[in-house]
Amino acid sequence: MISKLDLYKIFCKVGKRKSFSKAAKDLYMTQPAVSQAIMQLERELDIRLFNRTPKGVSLTNEGSLLYEYVNSALKLIDVGEEKILEFKNLSTGELKIGVGDTISRYFLLPYLEAFHSKYPNIKFKIVNGTTLELCSILKSGEVDIAIVNLPLDDSTLEQRPCIDIHDIFVCGEKYKHLVSKPITLDEVVKLPLILLESNSNSRRYVEDYLLSKGIQISPEFELGSHDLLLEFAKINLGIACVTKEFSQEYLKKGLLYKVPLTDEIPKREVGVCFLKSVSLSPAASKFVEILENNQVDHAT
Repeated sequence: MISKLDLYKIFCKVGKRKSFSKAAKDLYMTQPAVSQAIMQLERELDIRLFNRTPKGVSLTNEGSLLYEYVNSALKLIDVGEEKILEFKNLSTGELKIGVGDTISRYFLLPYLEAFHSKYPNIKFKIVNGTTLELCSILKSGEVDIAIVNLPLDDSTLEQRPCIDIHDIFVCGEKYKHLVSKPITLDEVVKLPLILLESNSNSRRYVEDYLLSKGIQISPEFELGSHDLLLEFAKINLGIACVTKEFSQEYLKKGLLYKVPLTDEIPKREVGVCFLKSVSLSPAASKFVEILENNQVDHAT
């Protein structure tokens, strides 16, 4: 049986063309099929919609009233389908990303630039926070994806690694003598340490690794940002544990020095995560694809 929506589409076409035969031609239907559809609609509504004459058909008063509403509704459906197509083609939409300040600055920016250049009509919403905070707002639906430090112990999240990163210790001029030869982790923890706050994923990763070696740490300074770690080390307040890939400007300019270790901290990853239970939008899917394929250059 023909659907109610199809009946209304046929009704609007007949109302516009004022002819069963012309409407049938436009709809690639037979004239009897169009006539039968209109009669079915009239039976269901229990009202006559058209005046039939030898020269064609014309809308009744009731038919004219219905035509205004149905025609508007069908146009809205067309607009809705066009908008869906625009979303699929990435010609409109919004991409909501959760990311920390450090990863945003040293990793994400070139990807945002490349994506915006290719899809300029996609709007960005960037939400900052720690890895744990970002996981929370990801689950609340506030963001589509989150760019975070991996690994995460959360089975509800799909985790896609993007780049390897390495935790290192750096120092300023005062402690430059430490650079002459590798030192042990036991020796490192006896120095004045500058670390991120204990609730950061990066801090926990390093701390867990040291604990696996039977080493506990008690930092002199606990800071809220990676840039502050670099600055505190530069003015010789201690030895900072930083991400090598995000510290290249300081290392290359000789503002800081990498402290060589006899036992290097294993690499970890920066990656993108999203809810397993929720399908990504076309914009988010494309952005994840760009991240995974490493399609732009980033600081190393």
